[in-house]
This record gives sequence, C-alpha cells and structure tokens, in this order.
Amino acid sequence: MKLTTIIDQIDLGSLALPKFQRGYVWNRAQVRNLMRSLYRGFPVGSLLVWETQSSVADVRGDAQSHNGSLRLLLDGQQRITSLYGIVRGHPPVFFEGDAKAFENLCFNLESEEFEFYVPTRMSANPHWIKITELMQSGAGNYIAQLIPTVPPEKLQIYINRLNAIANIQEHDFHIDLVSGADKSVDVVVDIFNQVNSGGTKLSKGDLALAKIGANWPEAREEMRVRLTKWRSAGYKFNLDWLLRCINGLLTGQSEYSYLGELHVERIAEGLTRVEKHVDDALNLIASRLGLDHHRVLGSPNAFPAIVRYFDKHSSMLDHRDLDRLLFWYIHAMLWGRYSGPIETVIRQDLLAADQDEDPVKALIERLTQMRGHLRVSPNDFAGWNRGSRFYPLLYLLTRVYGTRDLNSGIALQKYMLGKFSSLEMHHIFPKSRLRAMNYQAQKEVNAVANFTFLTKATNLKISSTLPEVYFCQYESKNPGVLSSHWIPMDEQLWKIENYRDFLAARRELLAKAANSFLEELYHGAIPESPAMESVLDRDARPISIASDEEEAELIQAMDWMQSQQLPPGELGYELPIENDRESVVLDLAWPRGIQQGLSEKVALLIDEEPETLAVANAHGFRYFTTLPQLQRYVQRDILGEPAM
Repeated sequence: MKLTTIIDQIDLGSLALPKFQRGYVWNRAQVRNLMRSLYRGFPVGSLLVWETQSSVADVRGDAQSHNGSLRLLLDGQQRITSLYGIVRGHPPVFFEGDAKAFENLCFNLESEEFEFYVPTRMSANPHWIKITELMQSGAGNYIAQLIPTVPPEKLQIYINRLNAIANIQEHDFHIDLVSGADKSVDVVVDIFNQVNSGGTKLSKGDLALAKIGANWPEAREEMRVRLTKWRSAGYKFNLDWLLRCINGLLTGQSEYSYLGELHVERIAEGLTRVEKHVDDALNLIASRLGLDHHRVLGSPNAFPAIVRYFDKHSSMLDHRDLDRLLFWYIHAMLWGRYSGPIETVIRQDLLAADQDEDPVKALIERLTQMRGHLRVSPNDFAGWNRGSRFYPLLYLLTRVYGTRDLNSGIALQKYMLGKFSSLEMHHIFPKSRLRAMNYQAQKEVNAVANFTFLTKATNLKISSTLPEVYFCQYESKNPGVLSSHWIPMDEQLWKIENYRDFLAARRELLAKAANSFLEELYHGAIPESPAMESVLDRDARPISIASDEEEAELIQAMDWMQSQQLPPGELGYELPIENDRESVVLDLAWPRGIQQGLSEKVALLIDEEPETLAVANAHGFRYFTTLPQLQRYVQRDILGEPAM
C-alpha cells in the first residue's frame, strides 16, 4: 500500500491504533534517519496490521469500522506517525506524544542534509526547503522558483532531488495482515511483543487491561483518575499495581489472567471498592504510622492483601486488629517481603487474608517463616543510604514518638506545611565536616544513624555546624529535645573524632525504640488516634531527599528535561538487591529509558558511592554524575542535536 493511501485511510478512520499500544516515542534523530533512508531508496521495513471485529479491540482515536471490522496498526506506529506528521503538518487523531519530533523538518538541496528548522541558519539560505510545504504544494512551485536563480548545470540536479523528496509519498509499504477469529487480543499482543522485540514489551498488566478495555473502553481512563488522585496526594502507584489490587479483591489471586474471566460490571464495581479500601489504608498508615508519602510508604505490594482483608473483614475490625495488621505491614517492609518475584508471595498473602479465623495471625506467621524472627537489632540500622528499608522506619519513629524540632521545640507528628516548615532530612554530623576529617565513604557519611528530620528552617540554621556546638544550644533552649531524636547523651560522642562510636550508640537507641513501638502495636497497647484530616485532602509536600545543593541540581535536571519535551524522570528510584534484602536508591532515574522502550535506562547520580554506581550499572543503567554530562547525552543521543 502506498504511503498516500495509508495516510488517507488514517484520515478516514479505517486504519487506527489499538489502545494497548503506547504512545509516540521517537526523537528527531530517528525521524531524520527514516527520511534519509526513504530519500535514498533504502528499505524501511514492512507494516503489521490486525484486522478484527470492532467488538474485540479497544481502539485509540476516532476509528470507523467497515462492516463491523477494523484495521489496527500493530507494528509501524512510529514510522507511519512520523510520515503522517511530515506530510499533513499535524499529528494523526490517535497521536499521543511530542509532535516536536517531526515538526519543521527541512532538506538542503545542495548538501542533501535533513535538519530541523533553525532560523539563524536557514532563513537566508535558499538551499533549505521545508519538507511539509513541499509535500502539500508539490515540487512544481519550488522548481518554478529555482529556474531564474540556479545555474543550468545545477538545475536538473535540484529538480531530481525535489522530486525524490515529493515521491516519498508514493513509497510502497508491504503489509502483513493478521486476521481470523482465532486472533484474540491475547494472541495479537503476543505477536506484537515478538515483532516489537526491540521496543517496549507489553506487561501482563497491559494485556489484562487490553482485554478489559475491549468491553469497557473507559477502563483505562477510570483507573487513571484514581491514580491521579493518589499521585496528587504524594503516592505514586501505576496501572499494573491497581489491576493487581482489583484482581486480589475480586478473585483472591495474583495472576492477571484471572481478571479476564470476569464481566466488566464486576471489574468496574471492584475498582470502586478498591479505591475506598486503598483510601482507608493510606489514611490508616498515615495516621497510625506517620508514613504519609510514597518515599516512605514502604510496601505498596502489600496492598492487594490489605484490600482483600478490608473487603472481607471490615465489619468486624477494631483498632487492635488494625494495629496488628500494621505490625505485619511494617515488618513486610523491613524484611523485604516483596523484594523478589512477587506473584507467589502475594498469592500466599491473599490466601492468609482470606482466612475466617485470625487472618492477621496467618499473615504474620508466613512472614515469620520467611524471616525466622521479627525483631529489630542495632545492626539493622547500619544501612547507608535512602534505599535502606530502615530509613522509612526512622521517619516512622520520628512521627509516632513526637520527635521535636531542635530549634522551635514543636512536635513533628503532623504533616508540616509552608516552605520553611516542611520536613527535611538532616545529617547530624554534616557531610562536609565528616569529609574534612577523612570520613570519605558514603556508608559512613550517609549512614541511617546519622540521619534525623527537622523543619527546613532549622536545617538551614544549623548548616555545617558540628553537633558538639549545636546540641548544647538546643538542649539548653528545649530540654529533652535531643533524647526525642534518640541522641546519646554522652557528650564525648558528640565530637567528630568519635563519630563511629556515636553511630553505634544511636543504633542501639533506635533499635530499642523500634522494638518498643512494634511490641505495643502488636499487643494493641497504643491508644486510638484522634480524628485527622484525610491524607488525600492535602497537597503533597514530600520530605527533602538530599542536601540543598544536590536537590537543587536534581530539580534543575527535571525542569530542563521537561523544557526539552522529555519525561522529567523519577526521583528516588529504588533498585532491589535480592541477596541481602537491601536496596539502593538512584537520585533521578528513567528506568524505561528517556524515550521509553527505544533508549537505554538512564540515571543521574550525584555524589554517590562507587557501590551505588556499580549497582546501577549491574541493573543496566547508563549513569551520569553531573547535569552537564546528562544534558550532552540527551542532546546528542536522544534529540540528535549538537551538544551545548
């Protein structure tokens, strides 16, 4: 089929995209390479089209069926979308992505270069032509302009080149057609994944959603509405996770395939119930544990079991039952219950949550079998970065025990509001002072036992002051404030030369506080919490993730990426390490590539230990340690532009 016919069929709505396909992700370099290949007559591959009944497929855009059937583009979306945009001058109706990738492409009649329009370079140079204008008006107008200005020996060469560009519209694409009653969504998605081996594979959740969407077209949008609500409150969940919660609630199973056996009415009703139970769980975890943001939430994969438990037993629960459930939840977080392959573990927990007699006991017993014991030791606080599972526990203890701000003396229990009163992670012994004393290893400088939480104003006030100075000042001003941070009161330990002894003593105090709280939680000895504002009704104000300088560079990186019409990345992306059930946190990451599925995984790691860099590398991340390094990579390899 000729390109012009393909474009016409898209305009008529007789050729569309299935909704399980992700959006447009090509960059300018890929568009240039495609046009260069077509111009030179190189092969650019065939297309794969699925012909199916309109009732079977969930379609993106305004597709029109012909006698009840549709033709859907399975392989070739990036190529055809790019060419459609160049020929028509605007994206097709099914477009989702950044049109900047194919807008204003130009061709140089002399050098035969393809480049995107740059006024300072091209406006005064008659050799540059805009390809979209050529496609829409034809080569004749340009030829007429060339005749009086171009030397005769060049004229025919330029005419041939103009015609070669215009004739790209006549390129014949070979089309492989997938059709037949046996070609279900399952089969077609499997075909898509095999053909699209170099791109982004569809997950099992994508497949499940494709099946659901065939009979409930609004399913994806309805689920995104819930995810957006939670994200606005500071909780980053995804569609796979939400589908797993719905599946767990409705079927008691962890495998997505069970969802395909349910009527869409049940799934829609299950979504409503899941939303309520997740809301209740987030409010419970925030009010009882103080874990009020995704960075400290701990165990999102525990939610399918919690949702199932709430749905089956909510009429019989009191605060002691809920506290024992939270006891299980904390330990599931601490000991990496979901750090490996999760389907089997979630299925086990769903079975335990289903029991009629003491399901929480069954959940705890399964965790004890995995762990051997559920008790925190001082060495467990020996983690050294924000990836330590004991970092959220430190935040939890700060919130539930009423740790007080050193300067103001106010309790840090309630979520702090305002630019200078938001919670911020504080290095008790400043990093700069430790490094000046030759404590160079991140495992020491960023030890969890060297962290505490303060208001931003107090953190700025302390700056690089040593503990032996500011401890005395604040303890005198607010007696008892140091012990609320589990600071050992031996003043010799406040001296930087005794830093390692300070860490050991503080780990002892933290472990004692953690075990005390967990025991009280298990035995129902903690009074009920007073009514509080729903955690979903406030703006998300996360705790600070790094030093002021580091955080500023990360935010600058995210802003710059968005200015280039690229995804900003994920702050604090956690990489699991299965052998020791610990994890490493990457400062800023693109775990599926900056151009999803088409570029490598990337991370920006500022001032990190070699161990972190090695782990990132082992997980397939290409990492950069400064923003300029990242920017040069993006401009060269993603945008295909000269690096600044």
